[in-house]
Amino acid sequence: MAKLQAVRGMHDILMHDTPRWQFLEETIQTILSQYSYQEIRLPIVEKTELFKRSIGDNTDIVSKEMYSFDDRNDSSLTLRPEGTAGCVRAGIEHGLFHNQTQRLWYSGPMFRHERPQKGRQRQFHQIGVEAFGFNGPDIDAEQILMCSRIWQALNLSDISLEINSLGTTESRSEYRTILVDYFSSHKNQLDEDSLVRLEQNPLRILDSKNPDMKSLIMGAPTLDEHLDTESADHFAGLKEILDGADIKYTVNPRLVRGLDYYGKTVFEWISNQLGAQGTVCAGGRYDGLVEHHGASSTPAVGFAIGLERLMELASFVNMPETTPHVYLLISGEKSVKPGLLLAEQLRNQLPNIRILSHCGGGSFKSQFKKADKSGAQLALILGEDELDNNQLTVKYLRSDKPQTTVKWSELTNFLSTSLQFN
Repeated sequence: MAKLQAVRGMHDILMHDTPRWQFLEETIQTILSQYSYQEIRLPIVEKTELFKRSIGDNTDIVSKEMYSFDDRNDSSLTLRPEGTAGCVRAGIEHGLFHNQTQRLWYSGPMFRHERPQKGRQRQFHQIGVEAFGFNGPDIDAEQILMCSRIWQALNLSDISLEINSLGTTESRSEYRTILVDYFSSHKNQLDEDSLVRLEQNPLRILDSKNPDMKSLIMGAPTLDEHLDTESADHFAGLKEILDGADIKYTVNPRLVRGLDYYGKTVFEWISNQLGAQGTVCAGGRYDGLVEHHGASSTPAVGFAIGLERLMELASFVNMPETTPHVYLLISGEKSVKPGLLLAEQLRNQLPNIRILSHCGGGSFKSQFKKADKSGAQLALILGEDELDNNQLTVKYLRSDKPQTTVKWSELTNFLSTSLQFN
């Protein structure tokens, strides 16, 4: 029989790692709450057409990377490759955008059929943030400031911000013509992917990671030279706020987004500690996407944080402790029920206490080995002798203090003064 294994590029997150994930997620969610963003929970599966319309048929995601399948009704469904399209669908379906503004966030797994490597998996996790109904650069700035606060909370220092403006649809169309002329005149230097992009989405050539094309891309005309007045003013307003907040950034005129729906502001937070997959957070404006799906025009801006990449960078020095304070040893059939009820009573009286109750029987020797391995500060021993005398034996597992006994009636006070709760 073949060995059972997870699907390639889709990994289990085991017990010793989940506390770090919880800490990371709770830290970010606390900051999102400070800015009054509200959580929305979205399906993992959506209709395939949603992503084709939102992301664009000529993107790598739609053409190469989506996990799509036909269900029993012959409807084509797709495991979500990103969260914005589903969030827009939910907002339109439930009437969240009509004469309203919304600040929303969501989290969970995304799926793309890519070659697995460090920082890039086929099932990966994101926290996404979206704001709808806001026209000005102030909301763009707010989201960048929010990101900066998250990095500070996680003690990230080696992370830098790049920003750019992609202009309006009209200015991008004019720039597209200029870019096609430039790359067409150097067609013999384009790799296979770039030749395809030249026909379908030439701006994506600027996003190529092929080092052989670096000098060609650096010589390409830039969009800022052809930016419309509206977008230029919006971008200037964003930079003014960031300067006032002392947020350091680099204007990267070759920064584009891989999805068709972006326009005006785009930004990325990048670390040089992650190798080729250095983007930790990316986002920007997508003012035309809601209207593209048949609803009223609604300005929008958002970003997504890749949690796997953030896990590589985050500091976990202030992470909450998960080790049990107390290991309760139970010996003898008569002691099982009183022992478990005692543990419940202690949890009621000391809400911060973490008690690991031994279950499944076994000798005292084997129970002590498990108690020591658990990392608990104290072992509470409840055998039949202790039960008859209404007391527990206390053994200190992390110090040389002598073993002692404590009456049941005094146990809560004893633990509250003896343990270090954290």
